[in-house]
Amino acid sequence: MALNTPHLPNAERYGPLDSRNMAVDDLPWKKTPTPGVDMKVLVQDEETGLLTALFRWQPGSVLALHEHVEVEQSYVLEGEFEDEDGVYRAGNFVWRPKGHRHVARSPKGALVLCFFLKPNKFIDGDLAGTELK
Repeated sequence: MALNTPHLPNAERYGPLDSRNMAVDDLPWKKTPTPGVDMKVLVQDEETGLLTALFRWQPGSVLALHEHVEVEQSYVLEGEFEDEDGVYRAGNFVWRPKGHRHVARSPKGALVLCFFLKPNKFIDGDLAGTELK
């Protein structure tokens, strides 16, 4: 497993079994293929697809129809997002089973901590056939 945190300060000083401690506020935001949704990668394994990241949704952003290839877990830190199953507000935790498909949107904006075992697979629109990485 090749776990890493992009932009981890002094990454070279960590041994294979050392804890990684970072100031999340200092990590850069990275654009995603979805306009209005940016992310901060906290830990990632590009070989397996494992990803833990903060997602910042601007008001009005919409994540096109996608499928969760494995379990996805989300904890809403600020604001809210929604889909056909409900509205997920600050303090809510939601998880979706493997194979779940939905369109997610955030009319008011949100900050969400997400955990993925594999990248989402997009079904419709400009992102069809792509994976979120």
